[in-house]
Amino acid sequence: MPSTVVHVAFAGLLGVALLGDAFDTRKILFVMGCSALLDLDTLIGIVVPGTHRAALHNLWIVLVPAAVLLWDGAVREESFVRARWGETAPRVAWTTLAALLFAHVLFDAFFNGVNLFWPLHDRFYDLSGSLLLTDQRGLVQTFVELEGSGLAETTARGTTENTHYRTGFDPTRGEPATGIERIFPIAGTGERFVLTVAGLTAVGVRILEDRRSA
Repeated sequence: MPSTVVHVAFAGLLGVALLGDAFDTRKILFVMGCSALLDLDTLIGIVVPGTHRAALHNLWIVLVPAAVLLWDGAVREESFVRARWGETAPRVAWTTLAALLFAHVLFDAFFNGVNLFWPLHDRFYDLSGSLLLTDQRGLVQTFVELEGSGLAETTARGTTENTHYRTGFDPTRGEPATGIERIFPIAGTGERFVLTVAGLTAVGVRILEDRRSA
């Protein structure tokens, strides 16, 4: 699964692209830090088994704040967010939500799955797959696979009751962890390593430019 390091680097890359003129060191670190916080459900899962990739890896983590932010900016006569944190605050907030969605929740959903609608609907969905263009079958996607009248088990997996994602903090579920290797991934594939280096490099360059112009 993508590590916290990869999520943070990806969030940084999105932040560099989306913050625009609002960019500064404090704001990009805020965006990246919020992305890292979602992996705290690794620890929540130790206390409440099955909630890793559920408690903080669902769509509500993004959709509820997005609805509040939209109401604050489009419906209220005066934006509380802008009045409290400044003119660039809404852009930072939207950038942060975009990073949570794309750099974390969906990134994990397309890599071994997450419990997208927990707690309203307890089901892990694994959207791992590919998108291909072939000369015989045309455009082919395997992200969502159907079987009979519903989703195949490769897409709709188990629930919090019977699904466990192994981590270095919680390598087993309901069994002694004695003698089991605890693995804390940094970059599990070459592609994720390149993404991590690119993201952290882009953030570093922008921070250096920001400090020079200060």
